[in-house]
Amino acid sequence: MLPGLCRFHGLVSRALVPLAGRQVELKLLGCSANVQRARYATPATGGLYEINLDRRKLKTPGGKLFTVPNEALAIAVATEWDAQKDTLKFYTMHLTTLCNTALDNPTQRDKDQIISAALKFLETDTVCYRVEEPPGLVELQKNEWDPVLEWIEKRYNVVIGSSYSIMGPQIPEETKDSFRQHLKSYNVWSLIGLEYVISQLKSVVLSLGLIDRHLTVEQAVLLSRLEEEYQIQHWGNVEWAHDYDMYELRARTAAGTLFVYLSSESATVKKKILQD
Repeated sequence: MLPGLCRFHGLVSRALVPLAGRQVELKLLGCSANVQRARYATPATGGLYEINLDRRKLKTPGGKLFTVPNEALAIAVATEWDAQKDTLKFYTMHLTTLCNTALDNPTQRDKDQIISAALKFLETDTVCYRVEEPPGLVELQKNEWDPVLEWIEKRYNVVIGSSYSIMGPQIPEETKDSFRQHLKSYNVWSLIGLEYVISQLKSVVLSLGLIDRHLTVEQAVLLSRLEEEYQIQHWGNVEWAHDYDMYELRARTAAGTLFVYLSSESATVKKKILQD
């Protein structure tokens, strides 16, 4: 894993080398570069938006010009770069990372493959696995997870169910086909964001509840951590560690959800908002 991370950070650093000599220092695995203030601009053709860092064009780790499909997403990414201070913290730049994934497509997947990967989580969905003891956790899962399951089954006219077996419930093929058809209505960028959210929550059910605005980010994250939160209430938590994990999960989930929304956004942001 470490060699892979080093290669990734090396690619990122090389993409930022043209930015050397600017005001804000980037220190990452012995490499350095600098950026000033992130801006965005519209290229002459294609209707895409690019991100400029102190008048230099941002590129992906794969060397492609960093472009996004609409103005709203461009503003969000530029804001993410603007939030960086003395050191660029790539692990906090979730929107930039998702854009890089969409542009470089490092695993060379097509739309159907992304959908299949996302739906794979349905077979091991967090809210479908139930415990038989202790009684308090059994009741908590029933009270908190059952309403979400009932909502999604009614919303998409599917059958999912839950199970106490380690094998999980048997998801009907009709259910998988219904979700597959629904996900085909998403564009590739939105699917990448949705798959990211699903991988964070380990749940298709909670992720669609979040995207459909049936759940908030805070609710979806709490429901995904239900057993852990139950154990914390009974046995206590490790000082700062559990809170850090929760806030990190919230940040990643919120960023992925925002990416889905902004990747689906076709309307431009009003000039007044841009000036603000």
